[in-house]
Formats: sequence, C-alpha cells, structure tokens
Amino acid sequence: MRTSVDRIAQPWGSRTPYGRDRRWPTRRDTCLADGVREDEVERWVQTASLLHSDGDAMDIAVKDGSIVGVRGRTVDRVNRGRLGPKDAFAWQANRAADRLRRPLVRRDGHLVETDWDSAMALVAARSRTLLDAHGSGSIGFYTSGQLFLEEYYTLAVLARAGLGTPHLDGNTRLCTSTAAEALKESFGCDGQPGSFDDIDHADVIALFGHNLAESQPVQWMRLLDRLEGADPPRLVCVDPRPTPVARRASVHLAPRVGTNVALLNALLHEIVRAGHVDRPYVERHTVGFGELERAVAPCTPEWAAALCDVPASRIREAAEVLGTADRLLSTVLQGVYQSHQATAAAVQVNNLHLIRGMLGRPGAGVLQMNGQPTAQNTRECGADGDLPGFRNWANEEHVAELAKVWNVEPDSIPHYAPPTHALQMFRYAEQGSLRMLWISGTNPAVSLPELSRVRDVLTREGLFVVVQDLFRTETAQLADVVLPAATWGEKTGTFTNADRTVHLSERAVEPPGDARPDLDVFLDYARRMDFRDKDGGPLVTWHDPESAFEAWKRCSAGHPCDYTGLSYDRLRGGSGVQWPCTDAAPDGTPRLYADGVFWAHPDTCESYGKDLVTGSPVPAAEYRHLNPDGKAVIRAAEYLPPHEDSGAELPFQLTTGRTLYHFHTRTKTGRTPQLDAAAPEVWVEISVADAAELGLHEGDLVEVANPRGSLQGRLRVTEIRRGLLFVPFHYGYWDTPGGSGPSDGSPGRAANEATVTDWDPVSKQPLFKTAAARLTLLARGDGKPSPAPTTTASAPARPGTVPATVGGRTACVEESFEAEEPHEAETGP
Repeated sequence: MRTSVDRIAQPWGSRTPYGRDRRWPTRRDTCLADGVREDEVERWVQTASLLHSDGDAMDIAVKDGSIVGVRGRTVDRVNRGRLGPKDAFAWQANRAADRLRRPLVRRDGHLVETDWDSAMALVAARSRTLLDAHGSGSIGFYTSGQLFLEEYYTLAVLARAGLGTPHLDGNTRLCTSTAAEALKESFGCDGQPGSFDDIDHADVIALFGHNLAESQPVQWMRLLDRLEGADPPRLVCVDPRPTPVARRASVHLAPRVGTNVALLNALLHEIVRAGHVDRPYVERHTVGFGELERAVAPCTPEWAAALCDVPASRIREAAEVLGTADRLLSTVLQGVYQSHQATAAAVQVNNLHLIRGMLGRPGAGVLQMNGQPTAQNTRECGADGDLPGFRNWANEEHVAELAKVWNVEPDSIPHYAPPTHALQMFRYAEQGSLRMLWISGTNPAVSLPELSRVRDVLTREGLFVVVQDLFRTETAQLADVVLPAATWGEKTGTFTNADRTVHLSERAVEPPGDARPDLDVFLDYARRMDFRDKDGGPLVTWHDPESAFEAWKRCSAGHPCDYTGLSYDRLRGGSGVQWPCTDAAPDGTPRLYADGVFWAHPDTCESYGKDLVTGSPVPAAEYRHLNPDGKAVIRAAEYLPPHEDSGAELPFQLTTGRTLYHFHTRTKTGRTPQLDAAAPEVWVEISVADAAELGLHEGDLVEVANPRGSLQGRLRVTEIRRGLLFVPFHYGYWDTPGGSGPSDGSPGRAANEATVTDWDPVSKQPLFKTAAARLTLLARGDGKPSPAPTTTASAPARPGTVPATVGGRTACVEESFEAEEPHEAETGP
C-alpha cells in the first residue's frame, strides 16, 4: 500500500501494528525534492542517518550530481525502511547557500578566504612552535559525535601517539559519557547489552529520562506499532515533562529534577522487598548484592516521595510492573545523564536488570542510549578520552598492546593520569596552559554550559582556535583558522549506532567548493607533522577510508568491539551488522552477556571503576579483590541533593532538552525549511498552575535568568510539573545580527546562557538538567509590553500531560509491504 503522509504534522507516520515475538513489518518511506519522481533518480547511494543515534538506514537519491531526496532501506534491521522527520528532510542543508567552500584565516581581526596549503601550513607551524616551547599538553582536540569511525581513529592515533597529548575529547562528553561509565561500572566494559530488537519481545519497557519519541523517532514508531498490536507492552516512563512517551505510559513518574537516585533506590527497595530478585542469577553472575540490599533497605516509597515529589503509591505501582515483568527492556538517556548523580543513577538501572536477571535474552536488556549518531565510535576509537578498543588506560599491559599495534613505545601514549575531559580542557584554555584547541564537527559556543564563559575562553589572547565544520557556526566565527568540511553524503565511512549496529555510508556527491572530508584533513595534518613510529616509518599508514577501516579492525581484534568479521563489501547492499562480528560470530552479535560472562575480569576490564560520589578511580588491587572472577558488579549509591536548587531569589528549576525537529545547534536542521518552520524559535515551557498563579499566558515573551546569564523566549503552557522551566537547547545565534552571541547585540536565546559549569563526578558529563533560575515577563503575547517587569515566585510541583504541538505541511510517501511474521531465530515451542 502506498500513501502520502505529512511527516511534520504526523512525524511518526502511519501505523503497521504487530504483536509480541513477531517481526516488525516493513514500511518504506521516501521523500524527494519537489518535482522529482522516483523514476527520474539516476542513482541510489547507501547511507544511514547522521542526525540521531538510531542509525536509520537509507539510500540517497542523486540526480544531475545533486542530492534530491532519500528513501528508507527496507532490508535493514534498525528501521526496516522507516525515516524520521530529520532523516526525511535534513539532506537539503547539504546544499545550503552559506556552506563553507574555502578555508578561512583570521587577519587583522577578520576571517578571510585562503587556500588549503596556506591554512594547513599555519596550523602545522603553530603546532610545532607550541610543541617546542610548551610540550604536547599545550595542544588539545575537541571533536564530535557526528564524524565517521575512520576519522575518529585517525584523530586518536595522531593525537595520542603523534603529538602525545592527553587532551582529546568529544562533545559526546555532553550526551553519552555517562552511558559509557555506567556500563563500565556494572559490566567492566562499554558496549550496549541490549538491542533495538528487544522492543519486539519485551512485555515491559521502562524509559528513564529518555524521550524516545523525539530523540529516536524511528524506534518510537516501532514502539507505537507494538502498542497498537496484539499483547502490547506496558510502559513505565520517568520524566518530569508530559512527553509523548509519558502520555502512552501505564505508569508515569514525574520526579523533581535531580532526585533520580532517590527514586531508583525506592524502586529497588520495593523489588527486593517483594521478592522479585532472581537470586540464582545474582549468585552466579554478580558481586555486591548484599551492599545494595543494605543500602536500599531504608529507601521506602514514602521516603522517596518526600524528596522526589512523586506519590508513594505510584512508586509502588511502577515497582510492581518492573518486578513482575517477564521480559524487561530499559532505556536511559539525558534526563538521567545530565545531572549531578548521573552515573550513580544509570548504574541503578543496570542494578535493576542484574537483580532481576534481565539480560541477554530477547526482550530482556538495557540500553544506556546515545544522543548522537556516532557517539559509540568516539568511545570505541579513543576519541572521547579513553584508549581505543575499550582498553584500560590504568592497565600497563593494555597500553603496551596498543603501543604494539601502533608500533610506538608505551611511554609515548599518555596514560599517567585519567584522560582529560572536555570541560577540563576548556578550563586549561581559560588558565592558559592549553594554547591550541582544534574543534571538529561541533559548536561549543552554543552547546557548552555557561556560554558567556565559553565565549571568553574561545576569544582569549594566546589561544589558537582551529574549527573544522560545514558552516560559519557561532564557534567558527571566533576561530583563527576555519577548515571547510565535507559531510554525510559527500564522503565515505562507517558509523555505529546506539545498539552497536555498524553501517556504511557511501559518497553520493562531491562536496561544495574546496570542502574536504575530515579524514583527508587529519591525514594531511599527520603528513605535515611527519609523525613517525619507533622504527622511523609513518605513524599513520592508511590513505583512504577503507584502508583506515582495515587498520581499525587490527586495533579492535580480540576486544569487546571486535570488527574483524566486517568489511566494506560485507556492509554493502544488506543490513547493518552489530559488533562484535568475528569468524565465530560472522553475522554479528544481537545481545551481549547472553552466557552470563562479562568483560569484567581484572585482566580484561576497560575500567576498575570509580567512586560514585567522588569519581576517584578504584585502584587495581581493590578491584581485583572485589571481583577476582570478573562478574558483573552491583554498585549501591546513596542519594545526594542537587548542587544548585531553587530558592527565594531563583524560584524555578531550569532543565533543557531536545525537540523532535532539530538536532544539536541547528547547523543543519535550522537550514532545512520544513524542520525550521516546524520549530522556528526557542520557547520556555511552564506548568499550567504556575502560569495561572503568575498571570502568564501562552505566547508571552519572558526572560529566564540567573547570575550566569539570561535568555528570552515565548511561553508555552503545558502540564509540565510545577516549579520547573524547560528550554530546548538547539537555538543559537548564527542566524541573528552579529551571529556569535548576545555580546553582538542580539538578545540571548541559547538555553546554555544560564546552565551551570558543573559535572557528574564519575562521567564528567555537564549538568544541563539542574539549574536554578527566575522568570520575568517582558511583553504580553499580543505584543503589548508589560506595564512593569514581573518576577515570578516559587511554586510547588505537580505532574501532568498535554498534547504536543507540531506544525508544517510537507508530504512523504510511505509504502507498506509485508504482514508481521515471527522471529524465526528467537521463538520456539
């Protein structure tokens, strides 16, 4: 059946219902440029989505050397042909009129065009000068979650073994570092235990701080289809906002932000009290249950209710649903990750699965989700602070093995202290010890907390800033050198989604002007710096994406993220494949730990763990004593109050998050007509009760402020919990006069003007969910200014729901092909 659907007003498309333990039916979504018919497309080129962590497989439509649309790949296990709104429309940004086409260098205070040789010669010359004068610690790299595996691996090699700098991290620090740390704490190693296919089999799905409908829309389509089919799953949603997930949940818990550990401890208390613990599994496969049992004993629902402002009866109801699930799938994202006890809370979700024995079976798993499309690759390849291949930086044998792969001396790889995280790098730049910062594929002048401070750092005298990007972002406008990058559809490489599925993205069209793939830029830098191995040969021996992939395979061999069974040819034409993929598992691995064996042995683990309160690394000897046999570790955590809370002067809690139609700082989605029209301006969300008490109305212009900064936006009145303000974090200044921030005269509209420079002690992920702020009315929604600015008073909290608002009218074609069928390999008598 072929239908036309408005994918802005109906972002999740039409339904293809199916029942539990059946295969998700196929539906192919196609969106083409106006006036282009499918039979006019000259080539379809294989790729996957680069605007969320689903990894939706698709083909790019090419006509006359240009991208003219996309269609979903029905053979792929991740999306079975479906596309989300960003998948469907954002390809248009590739050909935006303001794409960077030539390198820029700063002369006399202004960015002017130059050629690649001049720009790269300047970068290399500054690098050599700093190395000679100040050592490798004077140079740092801050990268993205949107490059390709081959690019991250090359960057890791040249930074770690070439320059020898400890300063390499990604903006994945903002969205996925807690996922990595929580997996290390519980299972000894990074890597998602579960699979998106678990949605097909679970009878209970719990979403902790995860607005699946807007962050991973295609998997929400999958869940909606299950909800419309036979034997639908029960949903438990933990979120202070009335998200689409919350509106479909059997139990919705809307806790006060910053209290996740208290809530989770109460849920664990009830599950233990009610006897829902799989004690044989716990005994065989875990250590630490006794400590958890003692820690949660006093954490009754009544105790948690007083802290979380959630009724004790609802906590009991949720615990009963979780405790009696036959197959439980849990997902976790930013509502947990971006707070002061982020890792502690995420670990408690892992504990829930460990004490219930809910791992390694269809429908029984946990997904510590990613926010970005290639966040998993930054972690695997060592571009986020850790060592490539999930090696343990504190294990000398792991460092020696990596040195052998790279043919360098072990001492040349920095491992004398924990890796430098992103906010610490910016602090070093602020203090003056870091003197060159190379930023690739990210926009910290909008995405980092406390933006006035970030702008000050990026414009600090003595800091040489290199920016590698597609557009003149807010960060690029502050740089000394700007390098025009090719993007998705204009280069070839692989990337891995949130459930370990590896996809190949092929080059479909030429990049505009002189823009170059990121890999080519890094290889050029390595040549100019003449990086050598210990025998005097070139350190970086590959020359293109496929040879870089083969080099990565050698690095990953024998490690949890083993790619040795994959190749470009293997990834062409069919579905993406989940690692580890080896000779022993040639079709990939759907779920980790199905045999109850973890990557947690002291000799193989990626980390010995950290103290969940202080973040201090656990010594190797202590870990070896705790876990000599390499079992999963159940780690208890006590609740600690947020570092910053509301009060008389700052009566509201401020939280930030995503909207369905945009990605990060809108560099692509803001240049996509349908997406920009659907969500053109920043807004401030407030509860119905708070608005009524303060005399505020939908559409009023308000200011959110605290001592760090302020932003302005129109008011949205919803059933968000009382006392909480929500602001989407996507909006910056590239499309305003001046283009780099309020200092240029434009009013603040970036949520991070007011967020706090603080982080979780374990994962070092910033705290975007728990800030304090005040709200001031600037003008009525009818355009009439307020007679006098009105500052709000504090308000108690109350949960609720309200329908979402969408806009825009653009049709895409959907084709449904097949009825539901059983999972042949996963069902039986």
